[in-house]
Amino acid sequence: MMIYVLYGGQSPEHEVSLKTAATVLKALNTQKHEVYPIYISREGVWTSLGKMPVEGLSAANLTPVSRHANAASSLGEVLATEFSLVGEKVALPLLHGANGEDGTVQGLLELLAIPYVGNGVLSAAMTLDKDVTHRLAGLAGIRQTAYEIVTRRQWEEDRAGIMSRLEKRGLLPGYVKPATLGSSIGISRCEDRDALEAGIEEALRHDAKLVIEREVLGREIQVAVMGNDQPQASLPGEFLHGVKFFDFHAKYANPKLQMSIPAEIPPAAAKEIRESAIRAYEALCCSGLARVDFFFGDDGLIYLNEINALPGFTGTSMYPVMWERTDGTTYAALIEKLIDYALERKRAQASLNGSIR
Repeated sequence: MMIYVLYGGQSPEHEVSLKTAATVLKALNTQKHEVYPIYISREGVWTSLGKMPVEGLSAANLTPVSRHANAASSLGEVLATEFSLVGEKVALPLLHGANGEDGTVQGLLELLAIPYVGNGVLSAAMTLDKDVTHRLAGLAGIRQTAYEIVTRRQWEEDRAGIMSRLEKRGLLPGYVKPATLGSSIGISRCEDRDALEAGIEEALRHDAKLVIEREVLGREIQVAVMGNDQPQASLPGEFLHGVKFFDFHAKYANPKLQMSIPAEIPPAAAKEIRESAIRAYEALCCSGLARVDFFFGDDGLIYLNEINALPGFTGTSMYPVMWERTDGTTYAALIEKLIDYALERKRAQASLNGSIR
């Protein structure tokens, strides 16, 4: 099988994607598959590295310089030389954030009739948008903390009114989040009015829509979910990081970061979290994989935090480790399972009456 590994991308999570790609490429079985790494630069220029040799690639060679000046001509070459190859194929879009995790690349792959690992166009777009996630999870009856949505236009037209509304909702202390970014980029923890105003200004540098959430006192618990029509949830896990705000630096550069899997929580809470994870997964029409994050509050209640449709696969990422601790699935075996789910979904689409596939 030909496997196209797409990585890099134009989002602020470019570096995270490189780390994920380096780990995935090392784990892929090049004796079993023909692997084609395809790099997308910060400017959106596509570059194929060609068929990966059996000995693999070093991380230093993952960011080649393209001879193309723009995305259109570079993508045209990749379409002509790689995606047009005859044979069974599947894509691994290891692109975090906008222009990769939001349904855009998934739409391109749908047009090319290439099966791909992970969520489809609709679920990818919905899960990346924290506002939409909140709305659909609420309709599914999943508990969440109090929150408000603020857009750039609203902020520019009525800053005082927005601040008054947020304070009346009791959202301090709380978090200001860009609606469509991950890895805690652009997020601020705010304890007072001045910090809230500054946090909104910072987040608007990254997104035109923000989610402001009331802080939940407690612990953040994560669950890995995998599957299509019958998704399964892993044992819950927890990062032990010792910081009040688990920001980008704490996630990716903290040498003291430790995983606790399974998380040391009461059995009833673990059961509720796993069941709620599957409910959220289904409510957002997910398929393939997702990581669902919750807060286990000091009040003993479970609150949904967010759904990550393309969780990190680096050496310190929670998702693959949770599956290994749950049922012994190794990193390499996990990738093969996800490829199987991609092919299964493609077969299901092709079986529909009127399908053009």
